[in-house]
Amino acid sequence: MFSDVNWTVFFMQLFFGLALGSIFVLLASGLSIIYGLLDVVNFAHGTFAMLGAYAVFVAVSLSGSFAVGIISAVAIVALIGVLVELFLLKPLYGKDPLLPLLLTFGLSVAVPDLVKIVFGLTGKPVAYPEGLSGATLAGPLILSNYRLFIIVFTLVILISLWLFLKKSDLGMIIRAATRDSLMVQVLGTNTSRIWTIGFALGTGLAALAGAIAVPMLAATPDMGVEMTMTAFVVTVVGGLGSLGGAIVGGLLIGVIVAFTSLVAGEYSNVAMYFCMAVILLIRPRGLFGESGRE
Repeated sequence: MFSDVNWTVFFMQLFFGLALGSIFVLLASGLSIIYGLLDVVNFAHGTFAMLGAYAVFVAVSLSGSFAVGIISAVAIVALIGVLVELFLLKPLYGKDPLLPLLLTFGLSVAVPDLVKIVFGLTGKPVAYPEGLSGATLAGPLILSNYRLFIIVFTLVILISLWLFLKKSDLGMIIRAATRDSLMVQVLGTNTSRIWTIGFALGTGLAALAGAIAVPMLAATPDMGVEMTMTAFVVTVVGGLGSLGGAIVGGLLIGVIVAFTSLVAGEYSNVAMYFCMAVILLIRPRGLFGESGRE
């Protein structure tokens, strides 16, 4: 039987895992939307998250407002996503499926080098927003206010995303296009525009993940590599193209990493790959792979 101290440690790590998993959820949700809609494996997904982190740094430096930083990051990176889809990815549709993969891989290499030229190699810290620093006492638990914000904020974003996809006309068209884009095109919908919107939505979610993570991590040019790998692990665990799988997979991986860091910190990153391998052995298509792209 666990002592009170052990239960306190358990719930603290669970809290840390849910906060970390919330960032993973936003990352993987964007990747799942892009793959489900465009059938493109976006190797530059973490790069868009990195750009979101730097956008927050610049916006907060200029305005002093973290809220302005988040809004600016999503808007700027989503616009970059639109330009990438229109001028780089769109000409490759219908050709060798390796070409979009190679293109996004190239972006994941070139963009961080450009960021290094502009911002240098040193990480750019962003202070915790005023009012979200410090901690809240919940019995024996000391809960970081900022991590609480991440959990609640992610929940609000996911509810908003669900309402958009389920209730709005545009959201329903996006869902239909992920299942059968040809049918949607036959019905008179401009699928090319839907793909652009979907890519912008996916990159915007990646930017949001980078934006809310930056006060804890600082913005660095190479942070996108780790974020890309994490996004792929979570997406594979949850099931490629499944938004529900991205949510469950993100929280699961976040909790696993948090508890592994407690007992064997040097293996915390390895733990998520081990979890992915085990799940793929049991369910080769991921936890929600059979659900497809719903």
